[in-house]
Amino acid sequence: MKSSSLFAGFPMTKKSLTALFMLPKPGIVLLSLVAGWTGVYIGSHGHPSPHVVLWLSVGLGLATAGAAVMNNVVDRDIDSVMKRTKGRTLPSGAISPRSAYWIGVLMILSSLLVTMYYFGSLVTILTWIAIFIYVVLYSIYLKRTTPMATHIGGLSGALPPLIGYAAANGSLDVNAYILFAIIVVWQQPHFWALALKYKDDYASAGVPIMPVSMGVEATKVRLLWWTVGLLPIAVLPYFSGMAGIYYLVVAVLLSIVYIGFTVRFVMSNKDKEMFLFFFSIFYLGVLFGTMVLDMT
Repeated sequence: MKSSSLFAGFPMTKKSLTALFMLPKPGIVLLSLVAGWTGVYIGSHGHPSPHVVLWLSVGLGLATAGAAVMNNVVDRDIDSVMKRTKGRTLPSGAISPRSAYWIGVLMILSSLLVTMYYFGSLVTILTWIAIFIYVVLYSIYLKRTTPMATHIGGLSGALPPLIGYAAANGSLDVNAYILFAIIVVWQQPHFWALALKYKDDYASAGVPIMPVSMGVEATKVRLLWWTVGLLPIAVLPYFSGMAGIYYLVVAVLLSIVYIGFTVRFVMSNKDKEMFLFFFSIFYLGVLFGTMVLDMT
């Protein structure tokens, strides 16, 4: 069987197909979809249309996958140096950067066509902004130059709930912006917990993330600040009328527990704590799950 020019020289083996599947970072795609579905559910007041869910999944899934592929293309030199990432599709040579580039372009263009056709300009603009922030601002410019890159890059990861909300509701309101704010704040301690573990890897690749450029102790202090700052943001859905008293109780207790674990780490002599990384995922899942169940 002859391969197309896009996959010229690409052997169709189990290993290579697995590498191709991993190229768009399916875990990140899934997390993006879950956030988008949450936005759809809340934006539709608990009555999501299957039509909206289907085409939002296609459009947002393609956008996230395409942006992830482009990130892999941009970061292939960094990934080839870092132990954690040298086995990824491009550093391993499983597929050429040229092929990956065109796969990413096709995914992104397809996502914008889907969102424009089914949802109109608002959803399409939000989707394009998310792609532009992640691929251009974060991956190409900021990641290699400043430890503040995650503050800007995090905006991209916080846009899926807005995209889902706009797809279901046709507009954005205060509840949509609250969902956005929760993820913006949550992403900072979430990422820094991971960055602390792979500090040496990032240093060897010349990436000036905060633990590398500002040190472990400074990163731990900022991690605590953002975790504390998450509590007042997390309770906003109750005060906006988006969720009820059960959500408020869970949000407060869960945030206090998160702060407690973070304080314990900051006060310790440890320079990394992956428990916080995994707890942050649990935190967001429970928070959004409770919000959906207790939506008013």
